[in-house]
Amino acid sequence: MKLQDLGEFELIDRIRRRVTNGAGVHRGIGDDAAVLSLPDGHHLLTSTDLLIEDVHFRHDWTDCEALGHKAVAVNLSDIAAMGGSPRYLYLGLACPGETELDDINAFLKGALDEAEHHNVVLVGGDTCRSPGPWMISVTVEGSAPAQQAIGRDGARPGDLIMVSGTLGDSALALHLLTAGKKPEEALLTRHHRPTAQVELGRLLGEYRLANAMIDISDGLAGDLEHILQASQVDGLIEEDKLPLSPAFRRHADRDAELRELALYGGEDYELLFTVAPEKASEVVALGVELELSTTSIGVIHKGSGALSLQDRAGAVRPILVRGYDHFCRF
Repeated sequence: MKLQDLGEFELIDRIRRRVTNGAGVHRGIGDDAAVLSLPDGHHLLTSTDLLIEDVHFRHDWTDCEALGHKAVAVNLSDIAAMGGSPRYLYLGLACPGETELDDINAFLKGALDEAEHHNVVLVGGDTCRSPGPWMISVTVEGSAPAQQAIGRDGARPGDLIMVSGTLGDSALALHLLTAGKKPEEALLTRHHRPTAQVELGRLLGEYRLANAMIDISDGLAGDLEHILQASQVDGLIEEDKLPLSPAFRRHADRDAELRELALYGGEDYELLFTVAPEKASEVVALGVELELSTTSIGVIHKGSGALSLQDRAGAVRPILVRGYDHFCRF
């Protein structure tokens, strides 16, 4: 069955029946606008992302359920990077009328399963016919207690630079797919089904452990530069300390140039943050509690936004930041 055989309004009605309104939702799907509330004393956090076919994903590499998961997860990651709790989801989808209904159902399953996993409720959105590629718009709203949201501008000289999880797996999977090779399942999962570190981000905010934070979407170097520029400090990272998965190490041992993917690759959706040295042990303990690795990879110095790398031989060099930019040619 094709989407055009079902029609827009029947699709919306099916989505509405699939969703259960949670606490804080006074009016959800079915009215001109959602009517929502936040816990007392909280500030609203809002994040929006676009995913365009053949720019962010390709259907011949990605099944629709994984696409739905990723579309939601990347926005949840932004709320996590602010130290907040995600609450409400808005989902927009434009696709051809000839799209198979099974593909739409799979996409919605992936999106709604990921939302429900984090107690996030779909409260609105839009659907539209596209003359060609799929276009997906996702907005997630969350909240954080007043004065608790973490920005990019709080890094201080002497802070340790820390990161959750491992780096470069998603970019390596994409590199292999582009080359016509089949990545290991562990790498594919990191690329197609990223994990938003929601609980870690929330607790880093609640316990006031992180001074500055960002999620890694455009690459470690590029996203760290955002923190350095916003905070007007310099940063030094140590190549030997970058956390790499066993699968990544196997490939990098055969081709050393692949190590650059850990610096520049992007789409890790791990949290990158700075911490006062005396709080680092608390962060590590928190990671253990959450069954998640947290690694110190460098230090913040006085400065005005420069980033340097100490390589495995001990030499220090400036890093050429080239995080992903949709409108630049490299």
